[in-house]
Amino acid sequence: MIRSAIGTEYTISTNQLDFLATETFGLKYIGEDGAEHPLYVIHRAPLGTHERFTAFLIEHYAGAFPVWLAPVQARVIPISEKVNDYARKVVDTLFAAPVVNGTGGLRVDIDTSAERMQKKIRDAQLRKIPYMLVVGEREAAEGKVAVRLRSGKDLGAMPLDAFIARTKHEAETRKDIGE
Repeated sequence: MIRSAIGTEYTISTNQLDFLATETFGLKYIGEDGAEHPLYVIHRAPLGTHERFTAFLIEHYAGAFPVWLAPVQARVIPISEKVNDYARKVVDTLFAAPVVNGTGGLRVDIDTSAERMQKKIRDAQLRKIPYMLVVGEREAAEGKVAVRLRSGKDLGAMPLDAFIARTKHEAETRKDIGE
């Protein structure tokens, strides 16, 4: 049994003997004595159920997963459609970047909707995406991204390689982003 951050108690792992399955499915075996004997089933769930374990993680992090666990780790937000090509290039670069032990890329998406930039940022914050990468004409010219955390903290513009190195470090060390 474990207790979550808000005090809910969970059974994380379990081993159970199932005596009912013997009757339900007519489970028997022939023993050394030549007679039929009932067979009992042992259910083993080292993580409880996957749903319960996932629910625990969601509750523990309140949906704001650390970058290494987040389904979407970064959202690229172009300021205007003039920089959509650069924004897509950023997405492709991040998706192809080897993140953990030389494998996998970042789980990244892009918001090319016609909404205002502030609404795009707010939407990413509500979805609890760890990083928002805002790109405008200056970032495109310099090969950078303006990095914001879901908390609203602005880390400023940084080269794309520096952002990849930061995220790689977080993923490998399993450290939370500094919010």
